[in-house]
Amino acid sequence: MSQVTVLVGAQWGDEGKGKVIDILTEDVQQIVRYQGGNNAGHTVVIGDKKYVLHLIPSGILHEGKICVIGHGVVVDPRALIDEIKLLRSQGIDVNKDNLKISDKAHVIFPYHQKIDELREARRKKGRIGTTKKGIGPCYADKVARVGIRIADLFDKKYFKSRLERNIEEKNSVLKHLYGFKGFSVDDIFEEYMEYAESLKEYVCDTVVHLNEALKNGDSILFEGAQGTFLDVDYGTYPYVTSSNSTAGGACTGAGIGPSRIDMVLGVVKAYTTRVGEGPFPTEFGPDLMDKIRQKGGEFGATTGRARRCGWFDSVLVKNSVAINGIDKVVITKLDVLDELDSIKICVAYKYKGKEFCTIPGDPRFLDECEPVYEEHPGWRQDTSQVTSYDNLPENAKKYLGRIRELIGTDIMLVSVGKSRKQTLMYK
Repeated sequence: MSQVTVLVGAQWGDEGKGKVIDILTEDVQQIVRYQGGNNAGHTVVIGDKKYVLHLIPSGILHEGKICVIGHGVVVDPRALIDEIKLLRSQGIDVNKDNLKISDKAHVIFPYHQKIDELREARRKKGRIGTTKKGIGPCYADKVARVGIRIADLFDKKYFKSRLERNIEEKNSVLKHLYGFKGFSVDDIFEEYMEYAESLKEYVCDTVVHLNEALKNGDSILFEGAQGTFLDVDYGTYPYVTSSNSTAGGACTGAGIGPSRIDMVLGVVKAYTTRVGEGPFPTEFGPDLMDKIRQKGGEFGATTGRARRCGWFDSVLVKNSVAINGIDKVVITKLDVLDELDSIKICVAYKYKGKEFCTIPGDPRFLDECEPVYEEHPGWRQDTSQVTSYDNLPENAKKYLGRIRELIGTDIMLVSVGKSRKQTLMYK
């Protein structure tokens, strides 16, 4: 019997989804990426090898699995081709049978990347912290109905006419607003014709493919990128990504109905991190920040940027459980807290004399609120070698139990290290 699972990040991304996806992939036939672009990075450690994936689902590391890039993803063809080449150089087979790319996915062009870069530089104050990969401008074109889809690349006349219109408009903006010379239609056209030739064997109608797979009884894992509070609707706007990284995005970004989803799994760190700009109520001071950042390896898989770190925010995650309909959570990086004498959990926010357990739309709320903390004793023991939940230190089990109470959902797995074997079934 088929099982459809959506896996989402329940904080600000970087929760360790890559490892969890890698574990869950063993029991599914299809792994689907449904939103975002190559601004995301999933890191998987297998033995002594580390793989960093940006567009291709982590299931590609398993033989006999089919990986799908849905139409909700925006695709940089050059980045995708480079990723395929890199995986092959690492001994991973990538072919038309195990990688499917939606013909309706929108394409990132050099003008998207340049606009992203120049717009961020111009902002100075109020920067978003974008990766400058062109993701936002590409999604903006999609919504403005001037985007170019992968299928368009295979109709040369149609593609060139849309490219000419887009470049005329983008060049005008780039020259007059940013003082940039602009782009050549012919250069980009020829470049992207080569990309189309390289990718054509993987391109298909993935909506038909996935719904046929469901009819045939395949189990499917939908792989979210980023995290709930980077979602363009539910996140800490405007410091968000440009797509729906929540569970609902799996339906709109892959083409399956919501009634087909059997389970939503959320991934959370035992503390909190975020990359880039934006409010962060539980953020550590500099000394503890540096300690946790180094121990947790908190540097972005895509950009290498240092992540900001803070205490576990149960308000954030409880809201994420509601927004996504999360059935169970996986808690990662518990071992990073091993050396702390005491550990705090944010249980509410105080703002203008009132306590909140929700996140209102007030633009100043998260910047100006005060976190309300509970303090818990640390365990001061190495958990990275623990092989069962029962053998965790008592204070670690109490900490996990309190998180479970506060967020109102069950814990399925607890991760105490990077490798597959450092994963405990929660009891």
